[in-house]
Amino acid sequence: MAPLDNSPVLPKRADGEGSVQVKLDPNVQIDSAKVFAVYGKGGIGKSTTSSNLSVAFSKLGKRVLQIGCDPKHDSTFTLTKALCPTVIDVLESVDFHPEELRVEDFVFEGYNGVQCVEAGGPPAGTGCGGYVVGQTVKLLKEHHLLEDTDVVIFDVLGDVVCGGFASPLQHAERALIVAANDFDSIFAMNRIICAIQAKAKNYEVRVGGVIANRSAATDEIDRFAEATGIRRLAHLPDLDAIRRSRLKKATLFEMGDSAEIVAVQNEYLRLADMLWQGVEPTPVMPMKDRDLFDFLGYE
Repeated sequence: MAPLDNSPVLPKRADGEGSVQVKLDPNVQIDSAKVFAVYGKGGIGKSTTSSNLSVAFSKLGKRVLQIGCDPKHDSTFTLTKALCPTVIDVLESVDFHPEELRVEDFVFEGYNGVQCVEAGGPPAGTGCGGYVVGQTVKLLKEHHLLEDTDVVIFDVLGDVVCGGFASPLQHAERALIVAANDFDSIFAMNRIICAIQAKAKNYEVRVGGVIANRSAATDEIDRFAEATGIRRLAHLPDLDAIRRSRLKKATLFEMGDSAEIVAVQNEYLRLADMLWQGVEPTPVMPMKDRDLFDFLGYE
């Protein structure tokens, strides 16, 4: 049947052909380090959580590498006190000849020795985030940087669950979800669990648990956890010191020794130690969107 307008007739494709599903190159794997991927609703505090968790691991004597996976390249600035150039930026500067790069071109030392990399991303509306993550890990392997690392933390863009930005799950041992005690971030967490489980069919990643962030209480998170089987790993309260730490371009470990700040520092240290010792995955059963809509909240 001829088209109703003058648009060209597109060739038929097999179902799924042309979709962007990024598969892990078996030669580009992180073999020796413990790898964690941090996800959560946009603006929920993943970068703050990732950076302070990185410091906590370093305080336990671990060699830590944090990889920011957001085109805004703002994952590591509280560690480095600067907006570091991205891997894509530096690759572009050498016309994508990675052999011309030095380690110091894309790896920057942050607070307490945490090594920082900003993977960046493709220009808005173009390319795939999975390619960026793959190129970053490939560079790190080529320069033998992963051999001297105990812990790798991927700080991943927002609540995007497409194949590209889900690619850090192909490297991670455990995925951590940051959520507040509210409807929107719990709704996003449910969707992220679905993405993790999709990757778990082919990769070793499993749900590690949820980190309650910027929340006075955890009642809604705990109700969701009881209903789905996810574990709450930590609770970080809604402190103004956390907001101020971002403005001061500092981690919470640099924000003084008041009782409330020390309590948060200790919670990060407890979380880091627990993750290092290993958290067993639990069978998590995410809800259907409409079921979760009815479940959350109160009359």
